[in-house]
Amino acid sequence: MERLGIAFYTDSYLPAVDGVVTSILNFKDELEHRGHDVYIFSSKKLYTEAKKSKNVFLYPGIDFKPYPQYSMAIFPYNSMLKLKDLKIDVIHAHTPLVMGFAAMVSAKLGKYPIVGSYHTIINNKSVVQDYYPKNKQLKKITSKYMLKYIKFFYRRCNATTVPSDSIKTFLERYGGIQNISVVPNSIDLKTFNPGVDGSVLRASLGIRDNEKMVLYLGRISKEKKIEVMLKAAAYLLKKEKNIKFIIGGTGPAEQHYKKMAVNLGLEKSVKFIGFVGNKILPKLYAASDLLCLPSTFETQGIVSLEAMATGRPVVGADYLALSELIINGKNGEKFIPGNYISCAKKIEKVLNDTSPYIGSALSTAAQFSVKKVTDRLLDVYDLVLTNYNGVYTDR
Repeated sequence: MERLGIAFYTDSYLPAVDGVVTSILNFKDELEHRGHDVYIFSSKKLYTEAKKSKNVFLYPGIDFKPYPQYSMAIFPYNSMLKLKDLKIDVIHAHTPLVMGFAAMVSAKLGKYPIVGSYHTIINNKSVVQDYYPKNKQLKKITSKYMLKYIKFFYRRCNATTVPSDSIKTFLERYGGIQNISVVPNSIDLKTFNPGVDGSVLRASLGIRDNEKMVLYLGRISKEKKIEVMLKAAAYLLKKEKNIKFIIGGTGPAEQHYKKMAVNLGLEKSVKFIGFVGNKILPKLYAASDLLCLPSTFETQGIVSLEAMATGRPVVGADYLALSELIINGKNGEKFIPGNYISCAKKIEKVLNDTSPYIGSALSTAAQFSVKKVTDRLLDVYDLVLTNYNGVYTDR
């Protein structure tokens, strides 16, 4: 494929760290390695100097109070002035929100084809409760019209990518959206591999040789259902004392879950370690015996793939993307969503013998290598560019 100029529009970017940012960075690195030019358009905090980075354009934004590491750009629409000079061939909106709307406007006025990605279930009940306006009437109105906006946005994209089949089904069924391709988030198998040594980090976390370590990693927010794992921990620790639970990450519900852990009597068995940097991330997976994801919110769950790439099984809720990804008795175990006893029993089963899960976990992760997934993304771009006639999609 000839050189492409690609404009990524996103509301989520560095220094924020989440699955969307990881996906964007992996795609950017691999696409540039193949000779394509990738430009990032995102937001920065209004009064903060952003670190200069090649091919990254940041627009001043206001803090998003429910999650302070994010900001929402105030006026990113002059980004379209840069696109012509950069010789852009395709716009890729990684969000339907502020920067995504700017991408849509730029595509219409500049007559560029646009690909939209649906990474996050932004109309999920927990998201509505925690991230939407606090005013009850305004929350109700916003919630009512969000699905309509999702339909409006993605129907105006020349193609839509989703990270899993379950999300494809959701958008087709409830949004009536067509031209959807499954393009998963990718993982760097050079960084996450079974050869990573986590023993030193494990010791630094206070995990003794005779203890097992259960890891949760990700955003600490109520839609992640961390209470299910905490209650499962309390249930397990009544009969098995040699288990420690490590919770990595930050988020708006951090104090909520710390208080819950204390109320459940888990002060000595559950440790919150805060933000996890990229340098120690692979070691943290390697230090653990399994990853637990109680969330019913995952469109893919990139941390589950990173864990599997280090040979660690995943115990997760049997819901959405995790239901597709986890195969009972192979690369992990699925439990009844929201049921802490079911969660506890599956954790116990895996901890009794993790060895049967390793091979399948590695095989699963190999399917999501950066190279393989980027091939799929380029196929989408190729199809869009082949069929694009210079007319803005308006359905």
